[in-house]
Amino acid sequence: MDRSILRFRHRLLAWLHRSRSVPVLNVKRFRYKEIKRATSGFNRVVYSNSRSSAYNAKFQDGRVALVKELRSLSDNGFITEVQLLGRLHHRHLLTLRGFSTGHKRLLVFDEIGHGSLRDHLNDPLRTPLSWRLRLQIAAGVAAALEYLLLFTNPPMCHVSISSSTIILDENFTAKISDIGFHCTPANISDCPDASNSDDFKDQKCGNLIYQLGALILELVTGQSSDGTSADLINWIEGTNFAMSMNKMIDPDLGNSFDYKDARNLLSVAKLCIKSREKPRFSIPQIFRYLQSKVYAPNC
Repeated sequence: MDRSILRFRHRLLAWLHRSRSVPVLNVKRFRYKEIKRATSGFNRVVYSNSRSSAYNAKFQDGRVALVKELRSLSDNGFITEVQLLGRLHHRHLLTLRGFSTGHKRLLVFDEIGHGSLRDHLNDPLRTPLSWRLRLQIAAGVAAALEYLLLFTNPPMCHVSISSSTIILDENFTAKISDIGFHCTPANISDCPDASNSDDFKDQKCGNLIYQLGALILELVTGQSSDGTSADLINWIEGTNFAMSMNKMIDPDLGNSFDYKDARNLLSVAKLCIKSREKPRFSIPQIFRYLQSKVYAPNC
């Protein structure tokens, strides 16, 4: 690594340890005690995986936000992550608002409004999501993936798409919450090698398309899978898929959707899930298709 970059990182790290209130790239530095109090001692878990844990945080000013604890990062790695995440701006990505380098390496994101998509699919007391809104969620996630794949430099190392990691703001706008630039021991196999080969790009796109397919499957069926549910995945890959399709559509939708559209969307989800090893189409193509359904006259 260039020595000037190393010197800059060392100076920035020293400055961060001295600073307690001055923002970095318009990102606020939070006190660890403030975040611990807001998350009720890190007990309000939204989701957890090998790379991070996410918490619902309610601060004293009434603001409700998502807090993420990053694991397996050095101080320099965490600072780089803060810098790079702070540069992202997209309607369907949670915006980074702050960080803390106290006892844990913590990131503070946007207000989360209506919580996770999983909450809405699983909680019978919540008003069911309309068909149009489900299409908007799928299209919004695809739009964010297009942005992450085509317009971020350096490229993303980690992106996780599931009903748990999709957050709905106060307007029910879908936002991806689990992304990262920095490779860790937990996700090193997902990171680009020195050549950034076409094979790697195909593998990365295939994995994202697979995750998007699993999310569409969740939206249509109303069942949470997080991409790992053997029952849902086995069903959509099985021989009785076409015959049992009508039984799998979320009954909470009632008669508010076009049955043909739902069948077509399930077929798209099946193709996405089959594309894990070798993508048959691109994220932009999926986004354009979903976008056309959102703005269809009968939607």
